[in-house]
Amino acid sequence: MTLTTTRAQVLAHRLAAHRFDRSTPDPDVLSLGVQDTPYGSARLALAARGASTDGLALVWAVRGAPHLHRRADLPALAGALWPLSDADAAKRIGSSAIKEGAKLGLAAFEATAAAFRAAVRAPMPKGAVSAAVSAAIPAELTFWCATCGSQHVSGLLFQTAGLFGAVELVPEGGGTTIAPLPEPFPVPAKAAGTAGYLETFLRLLGPGTPAEAAKFLGTSPTAARPAWTDADLTEIIVDGVRGWFPTEHVDALLKAPEPSPMLRLLPPGDPYLQTRNRPFLVPDKAVEKELWRPLGNPGAILLNGEIAGTWRPKLAGRRLDLTVTAFTELPRTELESEAALVGEVRGATTVRLL
Repeated sequence: MTLTTTRAQVLAHRLAAHRFDRSTPDPDVLSLGVQDTPYGSARLALAARGASTDGLALVWAVRGAPHLHRRADLPALAGALWPLSDADAAKRIGSSAIKEGAKLGLAAFEATAAAFRAAVRAPMPKGAVSAAVSAAIPAELTFWCATCGSQHVSGLLFQTAGLFGAVELVPEGGGTTIAPLPEPFPVPAKAAGTAGYLETFLRLLGPGTPAEAAKFLGTSPTAARPAWTDADLTEIIVDGVRGWFPTEHVDALLKAPEPSPMLRLLPPGDPYLQTRNRPFLVPDKAVEKELWRPLGNPGAILLNGEIAGTWRPKLAGRRLDLTVTAFTELPRTELESEAALVGEVRGATTVRLL
């Protein structure tokens, strides 16, 4: 059965699913992961939802990007993100740097995970871990780096396999320390739970397509097809465009109430901005280009589900200046309140809106 709905209804559901109403300290986005790029943005994303980072682990997760996750979720997350096949593994780490090494497929992940576990027995600088892992894995998974003057592991493989190596990230000053997880889990024997993870992606950012789901995983639609096939999905037409949504949550999507007036300041990389269908969220092409730039994305101003502007922070001592670019009229009181929250998270005592 194919259902129909509207863009407005989808955005109403997304607002509710992302818990921007601050109704829980444990928002559902943590099941997907809250990306921390640039560092510190995950704290802002959670603060926008009324949650904190207490008790969470920072790990390299989907696409090898740093994400905050619940510690209890990490074993299942590793199973969900383990490649589905050799072809999937090759697609996730394929690059010109290790073109031949990527052909090792799952063996590349197994070797790198084992190297992490052997090397990281206590907190270590990232560079030292990279050197140890590079020395322990097959040579075709490394390349000569003229900048470093050494042969080392592909950065994409290093980060994509980090979760399977049972390590977490501890940012310190201008560098990163890598530490063993207090409760390590075995290297996954095979992928498990990938379909459920895709359902979470679609519940928070769908309806979507196989191509969008695969892009979120960092692989191809062909490689991700087994997980997509296993997911329990319902076809939904949104303003004439076909997509799929988790069957279990269709009723919540179609009955999501009209949201209360709400303004939130979202950091770059916020889960709400992780959609792989950017024109759906931001129909104006010029706004899309402003929000997702090749380098240095701004934060987004979310007003009643729509992107209503951008913001950029500049911290000078204990003063935080926020430069706001509005695409529509913004409620000043709410904007000042949310700016104050950003300042609090960033450790500022004074916040100025520019």
